[in-house]
Amino acid sequence: MAARNFSLLPLLLALLYISGTAASENFIRASCKATDYPAVCVQSLSAYASAIQQSPRQLALTALSVSQARAESMRAFVAKLAKFKGLKAREYGAIKDCLEEIGDSADRIQKSVQELNAASKSKGKDFLWHMSNVETWVSAALTDENTCLDGFSGRALDGRIKNSVRARVTNVAQVTSNALALVNQFAAKS
Repeated sequence: MAARNFSLLPLLLALLYISGTAASENFIRASCKATDYPAVCVQSLSAYASAIQQSPRQLALTALSVSQARAESMRAFVAKLAKFKGLKAREYGAIKDCLEEIGDSADRIQKSVQELNAASKSKGKDFLWHMSNVETWVSAALTDENTCLDGFSGRALDGRIKNSVRARVTNVAQVTSNALALVNQFAAKS
């Protein structure tokens, strides 16, 4: 009899894992409804459901980490663009400015991740101070990302480079906007 019960153990563990993952994914979907880009939010965070579980703190931290990774990837992309031969002077200037803005954005998000970890170990006014820093830095990172696009305004810069930068910066900005919303949710629940 004991041997038969032992053979059911893997099945029971698998069912518990699946139900836990489903609950985590439902938590992510529900939390993402309050963001400006819910589909992007779910898409970017679902792969981390097992780590997030149902923790608002872990959800906010993961969203910031995803935003930071995308900003770092964008920084590398723009750095490669700056090395292209045959760029017009205005294109080169816009790329260099964008590289600086995206670099600032990535740095601010990295600081926000560290600050959110510090906030999680704090209470009362200290917690609020740390969370205020996170919200300020993520907002500034979002401004940096949008400022990158400003350099590509006007018809003189229409073309593949502008379109490539716009598409990537838009994605980074959407993920960062979602991270800010999830940070605000965590702050409100704490």
